[in-house]
Amino acid sequence: MKTITVQKLKERLENPAPGKSILIDVRSPDEYAEGHIPSAINRPIGGLAIYEEALRVYDHVYVHCLTGGRSGRVCARLGEIGLPDASSVEGGVTAWAAAGYPVER
Repeated sequence: MKTITVQKLKERLENPAPGKSILIDVRSPDEYAEGHIPSAINRPIGGLAIYEEALRVYDHVYVHCLTGGRSGRVCARLGEIGLPDASSVEGGVTAWAAAGYPVER
């Protein structure tokens, strides 16, 4: 499973790599509302099967949760279905906020 630091993610969000990218927050809608990384879309882990095929159009998939546990499981699953560039955000939104980056509410 691939991971990405919050510092590298911030850099990628500001200066995207070539291709199409998406940032996903896999927490519940209530958790998402409490605070998420800007530009993240909410796709709860329980609904993974519904949207995993739709992710094939992206060249880069970044996944976050609160601390990295759930996003790691999602990235492992995405790797199993053949999405090689799915990266879990190390430390999740907690690490993002601790680095002093903005959190949307």
